Order: sequence, then structure tokens, then C-alpha cells
Amino acid sequence: MKNQPTARLWKRSLVVLIVLVVLGFCAIAVRLIWLQIVQGDELQKKAVGQQLADTTISAERGSILDCNGNLLAESASVWTVVLEPVYFEDDQERAEVAKGLSEILGMDESVLLEKANQQNSYYTVVKRKVESDVKEQIEAFKKDHEITVGIRLVEDYKRYYPNDNNLLSVVLGFTGTDGHGLEGLELQYDNELTGVPGRLIASKNAQGTDMPYDYEQMVPARNGYDLKLSIDKFIQYTLERNLEEGIQNNQVENRALAVVMDVNTGSILGMAIKGDYDPNDPFTVADPLKAAEINTLPEENQQQAESDALNEQWRNKAIADNYEPGSVFKIITASMGLEENVVNEQSSFYCSGVFVENGTAVHCHVRSGHGQQTFLQALCNSCNPAFHDLGKLVGKDKFYEYYQGFGFSEQTGVDLPGEAKGQFFQEGGIAGSMTDLDLAIASFGQGFTVTPIQMLTAVAAVANGGYLVQPHVVEQIVDENGNIVKTSSTETKRQIISEETSQRMCEMLRINAVQGSGKNGYVPGYRIAGKTGTSEKNPKNNGLYIASYCGFAPADNPQIAMLVFYDEPQGDNYYGSYVAAPTFRNVMKEILPYLGIERKYSDSELENQDTQTPGVAGITLAEAKKNLEQAGLTYRVYGPTDDNQTVLSQVPEQGKEIPKDGLVVLYTDQESMEKTVEVPNLTQMSITRATQEAAAVGLNIRVSSAGSGDSSGDAEISVSQSIEAGAQVSPGTVIEVVFVEQDNIA
Repeated sequence: MKNQPTARLWKRSLVVLIVLVVLGFCAIAVRLIWLQIVQGDELQKKAVGQQLADTTISAERGSILDCNGNLLAESASVWTVVLEPVYFEDDQERAEVAKGLSEILGMDESVLLEKANQQNSYYTVVKRKVESDVKEQIEAFKKDHEITVGIRLVEDYKRYYPNDNNLLSVVLGFTGTDGHGLEGLELQYDNELTGVPGRLIASKNAQGTDMPYDYEQMVPARNGYDLKLSIDKFIQYTLERNLEEGIQNNQVENRALAVVMDVNTGSILGMAIKGDYDPNDPFTVADPLKAAEINTLPEENQQQAESDALNEQWRNKAIADNYEPGSVFKIITASMGLEENVVNEQSSFYCSGVFVENGTAVHCHVRSGHGQQTFLQALCNSCNPAFHDLGKLVGKDKFYEYYQGFGFSEQTGVDLPGEAKGQFFQEGGIAGSMTDLDLAIASFGQGFTVTPIQMLTAVAAVANGGYLVQPHVVEQIVDENGNIVKTSSTETKRQIISEETSQRMCEMLRINAVQGSGKNGYVPGYRIAGKTGTSEKNPKNNGLYIASYCGFAPADNPQIAMLVFYDEPQGDNYYGSYVAAPTFRNVMKEILPYLGIERKYSDSELENQDTQTPGVAGITLAEAKKNLEQAGLTYRVYGPTDDNQTVLSQVPEQGKEIPKDGLVVLYTDQESMEKTVEVPNLTQMSITRATQEAAAVGLNIRVSSAGSGDSSGDAEISVSQSIEAGAQVSPGTVIEVVFVEQDNIA
């Protein structure tokens, strides 16, 4: 008989069992606590990830509009093509879909067939950013093949810039393939424009297959904010058109810019940089000559050359380029002198044509000198020796104090990326770092650098009563419902000069624009105030210059200021008065009436003002002659000349402006109305000769002369004409010819 377990053994076994059970429950409890508390969040996310498919829905990027609501940049609908392979019935349908989409989308059929064979998926992306015409082809394909499920089109957005001629491209910038801004306003305001993406959440079953459409949940996107700019599309277009003409006329090598600013608010009404690009195709080198040059380089050098060319065309010269301002800076030095009361309009200065400072001879642009002159005359003469003397009167400490006050030692803070700030002699320089020679040449704008936007902002302060404004391009940020999210501040930073000094400077610069160095930028009737600038680029004596003109109007109540800037003109002349001033006056002549600024003509301007052509078509030739003679106009008849003949048409037409004593051509038969004449080359001529050349072929010229109307014309030379030489036009056509003064050219 076997031994039976004793009671003691049973007790021990029971204790061991209980201990094991307790330890097992403790282990399970610890594991549960670990899983639920320590790893709970992580495991919950994994579980959700296994149960849900999360797809991002793009938000519509906000639009960019000008101050009048004209579209400058917008996001238009495009589509993402998505396959739902789980719905395809058989291999034949999958093959049919792959073949059809490959033809429409221009994709490899085998790639599409591979996607169509992902039989457990309800959402497989095929192609993004598909345009409307392609979407319509896909819809037609689905209809023709009776496909109700299996192909989806999900709305997305693509950036477009709807205006032609690269309008405002350098300021607007562009976006990348991910929809985010890479340059310009698109980069500066990327967060505001982007919005918040939405989400498409789809459930998955136990096998990991996407659930049908009914199990989806959509979290809608919040669209980006719109930007309403201070830029005016008309002003911008006018700037760009005239800059392009100036680049061609003066063979400008290194781009050009022009900026128009409201002197009282800092609102930028136009900012044009030419050598620009198409923002719809920003990664193509826009300059065909530069692109051709890159193609001639060794292949290993082409990529770097292309990158350099792209960065150059994207660069905003108005805020990123440093340059020596030259004689435009005399506006600032003159303001210092008046404010410090070390000079007045009648103070006397002498110019021998040269001054010597620390053993260095510095010449005036008039080598023979200006002789004895008042301070007002020295400004109008743009006399370097006189401003050298003025700089000494102001002194180094005060000069640097005003330099800082006018904002040259800091960025303006304009709301665009890539702004520089210029350099004053030594980096972080102080007045004590200036030598006597430094002060001498700084007084007339040499030896240090500024940015164009700094220069224009400082001149705006001289014009507006002495207040430094905050330049800005964006006026308002607006949500998709039209609610204003943010408005740009127009508060001034500080006052640098008194209102009295500002008024005196406005009058001096008005006189300069009528009879001094700034006269080539003058517009009759508009009280222009302005100053030219011509600065040699570093290294010196390389023959490269920057020609500029900076001014404002009206001088008696300044509203807008403008800077025109040509980098490396290679034409017949490089002086600011010759190259930049005509662009300044041509732009001002268009935008001042557009802004509703009233003309106020002087007596001499009224005497030389154009007249309107009376209407003589439809009456007898005798009556037409009488009416034209009474209007002080001459006439020429083409066709029968009997006084009883009826005038069938006239050139210029009724109401068109024509110079006083101008020619009106009268046509008395149909055959003569077909007559044309060839436009002669009217450039590089005096007013007298150009008038004679035009009259010889029966054409009128409107003299766009920089002066006040008192010039004899022999001191001015023509630089451009509104209709190019060689064109065929009707006799009597009015051609506008721009003349510039050859004397005061600093």
C-alpha cells in the first residue's frame, strides 16, 4: 500500500498554490497598470492609427489684391486624382482604368495598373494638381465607361498670378510645390496666407482595409487670409512700362527700380523692379540673353550660373541693394544745415571747381567752378565744393546724429523679406570714426551706402513736415468673410526736422526742379520738387554708375514721393538728369492726374500749353480753314482743295491735344485718307531741329521739355520719342519727344 499524502503536505501544497495565484494576479495587475497608465497614450494612438486613415485636405491660400481690389495673386481649384481599387470588379476593369487614365494624365500605364491592383485600398493617390480641363476629361471617361465608383477627384488649390507682363512679380514673390511662399510677400506673409489644413478621416476594418465612403469624417480646412496692398495696379503698371522704356533707351545692364510712396503714411503705391520674372514660372531664367549665355558654359558650371541668375532676378533691389546715393543725399545735408541754422537760402559759397581735403583733390562736376553763389544756387547747381563747406559747418557729430535720425543706420522695417540697411564708413560707425575727408564726401552722398527704400523714406520725411514714416506694402489682412484681421499702422516714428525747415526745403527743391539740376524731371503745372543723383560704383574708376532721381509733388502740399534708379546705364550718358529724370517726369505726368492732384500753371506754362483740336470733319473746307485759323492752328489738305469740298476726316481728331501753332491735316476724299508718312528719327536733336524734321513730313511734335517753358530749346537734346522711327502713321499725327537739359547734369 502506497503512502498517502499527509495533511502537512496538503497544507504546504495549498500554500504554494495560493502564493503562485497571488503572484500571478500581481503580475497581471502590474502589467495592466503598465499598459493602461504608463503606455496608455501611446497604445491608444497606435490603436487609432490602425483603425483610421488620416488624409490632409489643403486649405485655400489667401488672395493678394491691390488697393482697389484688383487680383494680383489667387489660388484656383485643381484636383487630386484618387483610385478606390476595392470597388473594381475584376482585372479587366482595373486594366481599362489604368489604360484610360494613362492617356489622360500622361502617366505610365504599368504604374497606374499597379495602383489599381491594391485591392484592399479605398484611397490611393494617383496624381496631384490636375487642371480643370484634365478633370473634365476624367469625368467624361467615367461617364463613357459607366464608372460610378473607383475613381475620385478631390479638390485642391494651385497658385496663379493673373496679370501679364510680370506685373509686381518681385514684390509678390511665388510659392513652392508645397504651396508655401518662397519669395516676396508670399514668403513674408506665409503664415497669414496659408490657412489651416483640414482632415479626411476614414475608418479601417479588422483586416486593415479602408472602410467605404459612409465611414469617412471630414474636418473642413480654414482658408488663408487675404492681403489688401497699398499698391495701386495702375501706378504699378505705369512704373514698369516707363522703366522698361528707360532700360532700352539707356542700355541699362544691371536692372532698374522705381518706388512711389505716400509721404504722409508710408504706404507704397508702386514698387517696380525690372529685370524681373514670370511668377507663374519663377524657376526659368527670364532674361533670354542671360539664359543663352548660361547654355554656352561648360556643363559643370551651368547649374551654379543658373542658380545665380535666378537669385538675381528674384532679388528686390529696392530694399536689398546698397549704393552710394550721390547728389540726391544733398537734400538731407541741406536739411541739416537749415535745421541747425548754420546756413540760409542766401548764404554765400564759392566754388573754384575743386577742393582739397587731407591732401585729396575732389572736383565739382563743373571743372571750371560755379564761382560765387548763394546756398539756393549751390543746391540748384548741385555743387560739391559748396556742400563740402556745408558739411564742415554742420560738423561730424551733428551730421551723424541726423544720419541716424533720418533712419540710415537701421532697417526701415518695410514688410518685405531680405531688407539691408547700408553701411556708414566703419561698420557700426560713430561720428568719431569719420575723418575730415569722410565728412567732406559724405556731405554730397559718397563714401557710405544706403538702400533705395531708406533714401526714399528720408526724402518723404523732408517733404511731410519732418516726420519719419514706416514704409509698408500691406494695408490690411482680411479673412474669407471680409472681416479685417489687421490694419497697418501709419504712425510716424519720430520728427527729425521742423515743419518750417521742411517747407523751406520744399520750396528750394521746387526751384531746383524748375531751373536747377532737377529740371529734367519737371512736369508743367504740378509743382515738382526733386534732385538728381549720379554715383560711381565701387571699385572706383571702373566706368560703372548708378543714375537716380528722387522727388515729390506737389511741392506746396506734398502727397507722393518717388525714386527712380538705373543701375549701370551704358548708353550715351550716365547722369541722373539724363537717364532717370525723364522717367520720373513721364511717370509723374501720368499718375498725378490719376490721383486727382490739381494742376496749377504758371503764366509761362499757360502761354506754352497745348490746345485741343477743334472738330472740323463734316463741314466745308472753307469753314474748316476759318475755324482752325481762329484756334491758332495751321492746316494741310489732302485731296481736292476746292473750298466747297466737305472735310471727311481730320488728324488729330476732335478733342485731341495739339501743340499751339500745330498742324491739322484735312482729308477731302477717301483715297487721300489712306496716305501715310514715315516717322523720322527725332532723337539726339535740339527742339528747333526736331520740330523742323517733323514738320518736313507733315507731323506734329509735342515737346516734353524739362524746363518751365522759357528755354530757347538749343540747350536741350531729345532722348526719346513716343512713336519709333520708321513707323508709318497718318500725316498730322502728334509725336511726343522728350528733351533733357544738357547743362545741370549732376
